[in-house]
Amino acid sequence: METKTKLLIGGGILGAAAIALLLLFLFRGNGNDRGLALRNNTLRLAGEYIEQGEYQRALDLLDKLLIENPDDEEARVLRDEAIEGKRLADLRRPDGSALTKEDIARLLEEFRSGRGALSVEDVERILAARNGGREGAAASSAAEKAAGDGENLQADEANAAAEARAAAEAAEARTRAEAEEMARASASIRTRMRESNELVAQGRGAVSRNDFKSAEDFFRDALAKAPPGETRFEAQKQADISDAWYDGFSRNGGSALGNQAAGNAVQAAQEALRKDASLALPQYTLGRINRDRSNWPNAAAAFKEAARLDPNNYLYSYELGRSQFRTGQYNEALSAFETTVKLNPQFEPAWYNLGGTFGVLRRPNDALAAYQKAVALKGDYAVAWREIGRIYSAREDYARAAENYGKALEYNPKDLAALRALGYAQNQLGQTQAAEAAFDRALAAEPGDPQTNENMALVKIGLRKYGEAVSCAKKAAAADPRNERYDYTLGLALEKAGDVDGALAAYKASAAKKSGYVRPRINLGLLYLENGLPNDALSSLMEAYQAEPNSFEVNNNLGNVYVRLESWGKAVERYEAALGTQPGNVTARMNLARAYVGSQNLPRAKEVYLEVVRLAPANYDALFELGKTCAGLGDTESAKHYLAALLEKSPGHNGKAEAEKILASL
Repeated sequence: METKTKLLIGGGILGAAAIALLLLFLFRGNGNDRGLALRNNTLRLAGEYIEQGEYQRALDLLDKLLIENPDDEEARVLRDEAIEGKRLADLRRPDGSALTKEDIARLLEEFRSGRGALSVEDVERILAARNGGREGAAASSAAEKAAGDGENLQADEANAAAEARAAAEAAEARTRAEAEEMARASASIRTRMRESNELVAQGRGAVSRNDFKSAEDFFRDALAKAPPGETRFEAQKQADISDAWYDGFSRNGGSALGNQAAGNAVQAAQEALRKDASLALPQYTLGRINRDRSNWPNAAAAFKEAARLDPNNYLYSYELGRSQFRTGQYNEALSAFETTVKLNPQFEPAWYNLGGTFGVLRRPNDALAAYQKAVALKGDYAVAWREIGRIYSAREDYARAAENYGKALEYNPKDLAALRALGYAQNQLGQTQAAEAAFDRALAAEPGDPQTNENMALVKIGLRKYGEAVSCAKKAAAADPRNERYDYTLGLALEKAGDVDGALAAYKASAAKKSGYVRPRINLGLLYLENGLPNDALSSLMEAYQAEPNSFEVNNNLGNVYVRLESWGKAVERYEAALGTQPGNVTARMNLARAYVGSQNLPRAKEVYLEVVRLAPANYDALFELGKTCAGLGDTESAKHYLAALLEKSPGHNGKAEAEKILASL
């Protein structure tokens, strides 16, 4: 129950706590709060980047969150994961090989369980135990490939045609060079060269049919037909054979046939380089094999050598840039991609990757220009349109963001990342019904996706469809029971739906899952306060204060609790702390003034009310309470001035009768 203290103001007896609580503003997390939605979606995107192995991109996002709020525990946890992932990506096994993406995903599970950073020996032991040998790792890789690699897969599909064209152009250039060499040879040598070329072509055809036995026979005969003493020609044929075997590997992946083809490709490439170290093609083939096996450092080394040997082949510099990006050599990757677009300004995948590299290097304007170049060359470049949307979204230009996400979806309606981002942008624009439709489409494709269900719940709250919001929030919480955010959003939806007990349970569940998570503790405190349990409210808000002592919401609401407990001095302290973080917040300043009234420090209350009136001249509540405070101080002239001004400027104010009564008594 609320207790009251009495204060004489202008002949009237008023409850000080009643005055303080009459227009007291409570701050709680709101389901439609832009800051919350932006934070949640940033965390989601960072998590996606970690899953894709793009650790630096994740760190860039998380650093921004932590600059804004150094006490954001969830961002800190993800940041530590990204740092560990980046460290693991640079680790080498004792044999010098790199960890695969699947290996790192398994090791990050160990890291999350509290093991901490892992040594190379730990890595070997854990992977041996969990993979069950190389077959287990290969099966995992095949399963991931079958399931699709999300946004990276979409980008790869968009680039495949352009890269195939580039490879065909390179093959034609090699053929022309060989023809020129043959033209300078004698007739007998030309005959043997043509026969050798025909046998290589037949062997390539056999590889394409997975008839590896016939392919080996054709390739052996081709090398036997090579003219004696023509070492460079022999090296070129070995390079062509290596390239043909790579095609067999790329089609068969990690299967037995694929591994056989890869071994043959490596052997032929090495033999080509032994005969003629100036050939770029075998280095390129070795680079592709390492790339496809996610051995990015070795891939980068091979592509770098290929690009050095043939600096005019834009495909070599392009692949070099992709591999350097994967190893975190972003400045080097930038140089490689810039070289590529100089060599071939019409090669749109290079512009796309250049944009991504500029993004990681925190050059968003350059990234935007590169992506725009990509879509100018290829109008249906869906992933590039999506990245343009993300840049505008980061600038909070949600209208342009939505426009570009719409373009991405026009050319790839199945791009769920763009669809979810579109819904977010539309919600930020206040287009809640459009956002609802976007998330509805995303959920039709992936009904159980927890983040989409959470976003939909927030939109439903904005549309006051509280029952539907509860349903979506429950799905999110059920899909990922470890995620405290989903319980928090469920609490918001239940509270809006009027289920106080359910909301309390959801907020408690959220708070229990993460000790430093402030939002559920704030809302628990407010629910307790609103339901007459100020001591419980104080306990919950003090937990929030321990986690974020500089939080505006925490300090302001602690002030509200102390007002209810009539601990006026502590209320003043908390409101002043809140104003320390948001000096221009008129609501907190009003609360501070009322706390001074409660503590009977009317001179200080008058000063604060005067500041509110200065900051917000249309705040007629402040004008009303300033007049009453002046009356309580015996400052009759000032009281008359402010109360008369109230009646003139806001004749319908709900304090009109009281103001007239005080004026009559002065």
